[in-house]
Amino acid sequence: MEEKPGRGGLKTVDHKIFLPAVIIIVLISIPLALYESESLAILNNIFDQIVAQFGWGYIWYANILLAAGLYLSFSKYGKVVLGAPDERPQFTLFEYASLLIAMGLGSTIMRTGMVQWAGVADNPPLGVEAGSAEALLWGNSYAMYIWSFQVFSVFVMAAPAMAYIIHVKKRPMMRISEATRVIFGDRFTDGAGGIILDILFLMSILSGAAVTLGLGTPIITTNLAELLNTEVTFTMTMIVTVVWVALFSLSAYRGIEKGIKKLSVFNIYMAAFLALLILVIGPGVFIMDFFTETIGHLLTNYFTFSFYTDSVATEQTTFIRNHLIFWMAYNATWAMLHSVFAAKISRGRTVKEMILTYLLAPTAISWVATGILGGVGVNAQLNGGTDVLGMLGDNEAVQLIPAILQTLPLSGLMMVLFIIIALIFLTTTLDSTTFTIATYTSRNDMSRMEPSKFLRIFVAFVITALALVLMQIGGLAPLEVVSGIMGIPIIFIQFLMIYAAKKMMDEDEAWKYNIRKPDK
Repeated sequence: MEEKPGRGGLKTVDHKIFLPAVIIIVLISIPLALYESESLAILNNIFDQIVAQFGWGYIWYANILLAAGLYLSFSKYGKVVLGAPDERPQFTLFEYASLLIAMGLGSTIMRTGMVQWAGVADNPPLGVEAGSAEALLWGNSYAMYIWSFQVFSVFVMAAPAMAYIIHVKKRPMMRISEATRVIFGDRFTDGAGGIILDILFLMSILSGAAVTLGLGTPIITTNLAELLNTEVTFTMTMIVTVVWVALFSLSAYRGIEKGIKKLSVFNIYMAAFLALLILVIGPGVFIMDFFTETIGHLLTNYFTFSFYTDSVATEQTTFIRNHLIFWMAYNATWAMLHSVFAAKISRGRTVKEMILTYLLAPTAISWVATGILGGVGVNAQLNGGTDVLGMLGDNEAVQLIPAILQTLPLSGLMMVLFIIIALIFLTTTLDSTTFTIATYTSRNDMSRMEPSKFLRIFVAFVITALALVLMQIGGLAPLEVVSGIMGIPIIFIQFLMIYAAKKMMDEDEAWKYNIRKPDK
């Protein structure tokens, strides 16, 4: 029986999946926090063993998803409309791309774009001399590669099935279990199997959101402390966290149209302004030269990155091998969240438009961002009198950012803009996350409405409470490793979702009947 629309308060929450997910996370986190060092040692060992034994699997996983995305886009399925055949997209292409960029990249691009090259340059692949000009190119091209087509295919490839059930099938519940009904049948979906699938999804996303909130603040506090010529303190961290929570809660409360979309579009303009400012008053010629050369190096070696396992290393594996596999494993954790959000905002888009926009728009922005920010970092190393590679051994990567920004003219203004953009990127990631979790756990009909405002604030409160408690008791680091390990079952679910999308479209012959009619 279909739920009545508009129910409010706690009645909007589907407790049978939400409460178990929260309780299990808390029960896992308490012993991890009480025995943090021992927990980290055990969990890291487990994760390292998985990476060592099945690293090749993560490489193939990302490449197969990319191939599946291209197949769905350019086959008969690509023209299927995610909605009624005559339905038009909810957002303009620019707004749509901005939403996907804000969700897909977040503030992490601010860190990787500026300092990711250093780890590779310090330990480059294929026998390249550390710190050499070639090592710098390998470093920045790798920093571009980790925000490329494979990663964004990981984020989007469960979206066609989710979008199809909510916009075409008009099913009230926007859940993984609902998308797999076509595979496992009603008994599994409506029973314990479906509940377990949905709880697993929520555990993965709630823990990931709490970790993001807890560990994302250093990107801001490190630069803020340098700007104010002080140390990072717990008080500063709490103030930044409170401001951040207020921003993403307000944005989620206002919804996609009035909150998330406006903030996402605004941040694209802000980022563009910072990029142009760096090029105009900073080392613009060097950056553009280095960016051009990096693009050429990336395109020349794209397949090398895509299938790199460092299998014939005679001494130690390189930075790329270890980081690339970790990166794919970590992004698998977030895959379903990105897909659910992409599905929600894709009403009226075709399957091809949804997949290709997610593959192309964030990739283009990330390559430009890495080209400019990475160019600033490399210029600081070569011409700015800052030994970035030397600092790398004694500092976390995020701590290098203030030193690099200080090599620019008007460094104070640059740091202020960097902080604002990073804060908004963090906000758009978590407001999208909050909105998606609220959509997923709502008992209202998600094919016709948005989750209630109460539910959005309630989810924001839960995420914040989890993060603050874990920050206080020291359980964030172990939970981060747990989140990475939880990406493993998500991988299998993704492949099920791709099969479910194809099966639903075949059964409905959607590629014949649910397509746009040519304009008369």
